[in-house]
Amino acid sequence: MAKAKTAYVCTDCGSEYNKWQGQCVDCSAWNTLSEIRLTSATQRGERLVAKSGSGYAGSFSEVQTLDAIDLSSLPRQSTGLAEFDRVLGGGLVAGSAILIGGNPGAGKSTVLLQVMCELAKQQSALYITGEESLQQVAMRANRLGLPADKLQLVSETNIETIIAIAQKIKPRVMVVDSIQVMHTADLQSAPGGVSQVRECAAYLTRYAKQSNTVVFLVGHVTKDGSLAGPKVLEHMIDCSILLEGSSDSRFRTLRGQKNRFGAVNELGVFAMTEQGLREVKNPSAIFLSRADEDAPGSIVVVLWEGTRPLLVEIQALVDDTQLNNPRRVAVGLDQNRLSMLLAILHRHGGLAVGGSDVFVNAVGGVKVLETAVDLALLLAVVSSFRDRCLPRDLVVFGEVGLSGEIRPVPSGQERIQEAAKHGFKKAIVPKANMPKQKIPGMEVTGVSKLEDALALL
Repeated sequence: MAKAKTAYVCTDCGSEYNKWQGQCVDCSAWNTLSEIRLTSATQRGERLVAKSGSGYAGSFSEVQTLDAIDLSSLPRQSTGLAEFDRVLGGGLVAGSAILIGGNPGAGKSTVLLQVMCELAKQQSALYITGEESLQQVAMRANRLGLPADKLQLVSETNIETIIAIAQKIKPRVMVVDSIQVMHTADLQSAPGGVSQVRECAAYLTRYAKQSNTVVFLVGHVTKDGSLAGPKVLEHMIDCSILLEGSSDSRFRTLRGQKNRFGAVNELGVFAMTEQGLREVKNPSAIFLSRADEDAPGSIVVVLWEGTRPLLVEIQALVDDTQLNNPRRVAVGLDQNRLSMLLAILHRHGGLAVGGSDVFVNAVGGVKVLETAVDLALLLAVVSSFRDRCLPRDLVVFGEVGLSGEIRPVPSGQERIQEAAKHGFKKAIVPKANMPKQKIPGMEVTGVSKLEDALALL
């Protein structure tokens, strides 16, 4: 019997070595090399055929020209949640691998259980749990009042056994909860390591493509909120979405970070209830729950999330500092960009807040990623610093450059129209985003410099 070939893989970065050594050359980490057994593709295919009784490796793919591919054979399928479909780009695509991550307790397993119970009414659906027992999953479904007579469950963590079960049942949709607890017999490292996560995800992605099965992979996140595991994990899958939400808020946001079938940074909003996650039809109404009395430092900005506008309230507080180094705190916004905007305000607006603490917040727990919030953020800071309230029916958006110019943002006219639908009467926008036709009930003012916007206030 031939001796099995082995290699050593770094569990931090995934680099491979022929022999063991104390330190990884690529990432400089110590004692992170683990031994793996190398098997050829032929041996791996023979083992899977023996387990499942069918050919997993398959034959060579047929070569076709681009115009000969039939696009109608890949219709979208609804998940039953309109907000979920929006983030996915219109629904599920057959043969796609979808990675969903989020903080512990955010509701990943809950929303997937809701979706799977709904899809199981029409087609074969398989839920594979590696972190919970079957009784725990059944208790959750019973608590949420979900139909439990169609969804198939199995508790397993070995990836070869999972593939064999899937090839036998042939589900059209499959959930693997979670990828961090799965392991393959080819590797001797512990589940959750870089090599285990990479190989298990590769197995499942390959199975999804060859069998036209939609595969959901549940992923853990690190302390900074990013998906745990190797970065190659996000390259292998087709769609990566992140479920965000703080423990003190009943609202959850589902944001698309990568999508081969739709728009990136698409946002879906859900409310956590006793019956699970319920979609929010009008997210702007949540983020615009303003106080009854006007207060300095409050302003509304129109963001563009994926394919739709979203109105969010931005708050700022400028206060005298008791420290040698004034604090700059940004919640839901980029703190480095806040420091840059304050420098622009000093240089081109003539307003120095260097000796004061500056706190900014995006109301509702939403994370603002685009630069269209720049002008609104600066006007909120000026309002708080001068202790003067801004008009309640005013909406602002625009990117601020280092030379004090106000740059245009995409979909400017759609943003203004969305603000008009919510009852706003005034708007300060970049001059290049001025609408060609007058919008009824909306007074729009275009500015090209920061000092022009300050002069209007």
